[in-house]
Amino acid sequence: MLSRCLTACVIAAVLALNADVAFAETGSIGRAIANFALRDYRGKEYSLAELGDSPLVVVAFVGTECPLAKRYAIRLVELADEYSPRGVVFLAINANQQDSITELADFARLHAIDFPLLKDPANTVANQFGARRTPEVFVLDKERVVRYRGRIDDQYGFGANGVAYQGKAPQQRDLANALDELLAGKEVCRAEVEGPGCYIGRLQQPDEASDVTYSNQIARIFNQNCVFCHRPGQIAPFSLRTYEECVGWSEMIREVVSQRRMPPWHADPQHGKFSNDARLSDEDLELIVRWCDAGAPQGDASQRPKPPQFTDGWMIPEPDEVVYMRDEPYSVPAEGTIAYKYFTVDPGWTEDRWIKAVQPKPGNPSVVHHIVIYLETPPGPPKGPAGRLRNFLLTAMAPGVRPHVWPDDVAQYAPAGSKLRFEMHYTPNGTEQQDRSFLGIVFADPKKVKKELAVQVAGSVVFRIPPHAPNHRVDSFYQFKDDSLILSMSPHMHLRGKDFLYELTTPDGRKETLLFVPQWDFGWQTTYVLAEPKRVPKGSTLHCVAHYDNSAENRANPDPSATVQWGEQSWEEMMFGWFDMALVDQDLTQSASDRADGGR
Repeated sequence: MLSRCLTACVIAAVLALNADVAFAETGSIGRAIANFALRDYRGKEYSLAELGDSPLVVVAFVGTECPLAKRYAIRLVELADEYSPRGVVFLAINANQQDSITELADFARLHAIDFPLLKDPANTVANQFGARRTPEVFVLDKERVVRYRGRIDDQYGFGANGVAYQGKAPQQRDLANALDELLAGKEVCRAEVEGPGCYIGRLQQPDEASDVTYSNQIARIFNQNCVFCHRPGQIAPFSLRTYEECVGWSEMIREVVSQRRMPPWHADPQHGKFSNDARLSDEDLELIVRWCDAGAPQGDASQRPKPPQFTDGWMIPEPDEVVYMRDEPYSVPAEGTIAYKYFTVDPGWTEDRWIKAVQPKPGNPSVVHHIVIYLETPPGPPKGPAGRLRNFLLTAMAPGVRPHVWPDDVAQYAPAGSKLRFEMHYTPNGTEQQDRSFLGIVFADPKKVKKELAVQVAGSVVFRIPPHAPNHRVDSFYQFKDDSLILSMSPHMHLRGKDFLYELTTPDGRKETLLFVPQWDFGWQTTYVLAEPKRVPKGSTLHCVAHYDNSAENRANPDPSATVQWGEQSWEEMMFGWFDMALVDQDLTQSASDRADGGR
């Protein structure tokens, strides 16, 4: 039995080569945990001693806003249901200073947690365990000695490149395996397993003599780089608008900015200049690290800059019009694969419209993966000077996509009588849900619009990615029929996407890389807006190159043995090099006889 255990442990160690060495040296295994008493979010006190003769106790440290803790809350409930009949007791502890009792109550209700969820307000119990992250679990034996410490399983995490992955199912059920071994009277082969997650928001001991404080420097940095997403109602999982909201996340902030995971930006800096480049400057990164090292001091509040002002609930200015996908909500089933749903809406536009900003918003973010809005124009050729570019795609919403507000002289054209077609991709979450998504629109002044903006694509729908292929290449092309301007680029792939390149070849044979995304992240898709529009001579070709990893090394890969073709679902693939363009010589404010395009 010992040899079999050693063999299993060697295999497990190979599967965990990215484990944190410092984690393994903490000495948690074999440590006796003294009795503690904490209150739950209702005020009821629980103690370790009162669990009596329970053969095993699972203690899980959780956080209400940590994305991985949210994902694993349901898994903990499932494991509690599975192992409680065998005498295993489950406890959850929240030691984050930034999480309120009200938030704990909401967390328990949302995830149907029926075992005790306790608050550790001074981090006393977290320090006793040596807990570092959420979610992190400890298994105590009958003598309340730690026999397992680490992750729940390996379904969710981060690859070596820092890109998040979500496996189809766990390959290693670390917590369940540990419980099975202990209940069978065996030692745990893999007793410590480092897992990803959010640092526990411990109480800080700030150095008030620090020359770097939140009020003096850090608030400005967060306002400029983080708050756009990290505010209520937006894509980020928690808010960073105030010192009280930031201080509990300081250790996590230091990790993600030091690793350049946040703010998210995936473009290779060697190619292109972009107006929405989200990367922190080296100077600002150094200030954040120094602030965290000093215990996140607040400083003099009178030095704090005014917070940025946003339209409540929107990333664009206050919409001139809001259009819903339908009059009644759509019922999303609890389980199964849902084919894309399409809803066509007539907004009643009896006059031509010029659109300078749009933002699709999910009515129920828990089940809406993405939204694409198509523009269905009346049949027949355009009647006026606009509409020549035949724009059919208005906008899209996907994880990470931020809407862009174009200047007054550039806008998308929607002729009178146009309709809006909502393409909805739903992902069931285990319970039946209702959704009524919608679109906010900001119109441009027609008298100021000089150029018509159109969404075009260099894409391919004819490809086959072989099983286990680690670096399969797919190419696509677009040829420009007029002197044009490229304004932005938006690559799109699915879970097997690896990298994406935009290359421009002019008629004289010159080649230029406009954008290279070396590490594709399906969970965070960006539109890269050029700092200066790229002038493209007539006859130029835009060449897009995408690579796909269909091997088992890609932790997000749903099935390495599959031959993958184009398809709408995430386990299928897409290859689209979207871009926004306009015509160089177009000036719609001039009369047809005066325009450089000759009134085309």
